[in-house]
Order: sequence, then C-alpha cells, then structure tokens
Amino acid sequence: MLLDVSKSAGKKIPAWNRIEFHIELLFSLFLLGIVALILSDGTPSQARQSVPLDPSAETQTTISAQSTTPQSASPQGAAPQTPPVQHTSVTNIVVLDPAHGGVDPGARGTGGMRESEIVLDFAGQVRRALEGQGFQVVQTRGGNENPSFDDRSAMANAQARAIFVTLHISSTGLAGTARVYVNSDMPVAADASGLISWDRAQIPFQGLSRRLGDLVQGHLAERFKGSPATAQTAAVRQLRTTAAPAIAVEVSSVVVEDRADLDRMGPGVADAIARGIAEFRPFYVLPSMPGGTP
Repeated sequence: MLLDVSKSAGKKIPAWNRIEFHIELLFSLFLLGIVALILSDGTPSQARQSVPLDPSAETQTTISAQSTTPQSASPQGAAPQTPPVQHTSVTNIVVLDPAHGGVDPGARGTGGMRESEIVLDFAGQVRRALEGQGFQVVQTRGGNENPSFDDRSAMANAQARAIFVTLHISSTGLAGTARVYVNSDMPVAADASGLISWDRAQIPFQGLSRRLGDLVQGHLAERFKGSPATAQTAAVRQLRTTAAPAIAVEVSSVVVEDRADLDRMGPGVADAIARGIAEFRPFYVLPSMPGGTP
C-alpha cells in the first residue's frame, strides 16, 4: 500500500503509533522487494538458458560450439580437424544386358521356353545381387523390347567407367553349367587421328575384360560342376562395340526337360557375377592411350 507522509509531518506521534508506523513501513518495503524480484525474474528465457546448470552442460555447449567453428578459426597450434576419408571405388556402374527380346526370342527349348524370357528373369536376380554389393545397375531392357546391338553398346559407352555384362541361355552344352566369354583378341589398329572405330571399341579393354571374365568364371565353376575354370574367347558381336570391360555369361541350357532346373541356377549365377565384379573393381584402371591394351 502507499503511505501519505505529508499528513504526519510536524505532529508528535505516540510511541505505539510510531511502532505501528515502522511496521507498516517495513511491510511496504517487503512488498516492494517482492515486486522487484518478480520483475527481475522476467529475463528472457534464452538468456537464462545460456548459463549452464552444471559443469557437464557447459562442456557440452563448448564442444557443440567448437564443432561448428570453421577450420581456419582453430587456435594456433591446435590439431587440424581432418574430415573422414571417403573410399570411392573406381567403377560403380554395371550395364546389364538381357539378350534378345521383342521379335527375337533367342534360343527356344522344351515346352516353348524362350531364351529372351529366361534371361530377363535372371537379370532381375543379378541386379539385386549387384546392388547388394553397392553397384548401380542400368539394364538395356526391362521388358520384351529388342534394342539394337549398337543401342545396347551405346548405353555402356555413355557411362563413365562402366562394366558390361550380357546374359544368354544356350541351346547346347552340358546342362547345369555356365560359361563366360570375352571377345576374341583383335589387333590394335587406329586411324590417322589415333581414334578407334566404333566396331572395334573393345580393343583397349581386352585385357580388363579377360581379367573380369576369369574372376566371374572362377565363381561359376565353384557353384556349377562341369563349368570351365577360366573364361573362353569368342567373336561376340555385342562385346565388340563396347568401350568398357565386357563379358557374356551363358547358361546351359534351354533344352532341359523342366524350366525349374534353370530357375534353380539363377541365384548362383547372380551371386557369382556380383562377387566376380566386386573383386574386379580394384583392377579397373582405364587404358592410357586409345590404342593401348590395359
């Protein structure tokens, strides 16, 4: 409450009244102190939060602030903060080619089996196995289309440091086996400008293709008895125009009595291809010259 001091001036105040006056004055001061305390407690919450409640909180705040400080702002003599090393592979893209398609069914077998349909199913399993190894997969076809040989090669040639794998089902060979083919060696030949023609694009990659083929074939031989231990060579049209390490994987065969026999091979073929390509990755060094063999 408020006191009217002017009315008490010049009057003799009895002792009891003086005591009462002092009590009222002290009570008033007490109330003013409470009001002042309430007003001082109205400090913005952000200012109060800037003061840590315990040493550990202060330490956490300091660490958080240092983590956002630029490298150049580090105190002199302090150890530089080195970002974590990111291991990047030489190649990360595989172009997967289910052969044939469209009006070209490929090899035909018992009960109307078509190579073009079987390799498309295999491609899905190979794709998942490759993605499990961290690769990005580009398929030349995802349905019953029939891209030209050049279109399929162009998809691989357009990628930086890609690997090309074309899938086939044979009509010959020991059933339950699988073989890897690389293109037959071609003599190095370039025109006056040092460039290699489109139909000889595989020349600089013959050595890499051979290494890739042997790695994949090794895993196939482990899974399918009777399969060769190393890759074989053949004049494969699809490989000749591909400017990348390129292999053809052929599974035998469409003449089996029951397609389930082929379907059971799918997971093993997919795993062998994915493991072989993963092992090949560290060896993928691009040729230094257009006409050179890596």
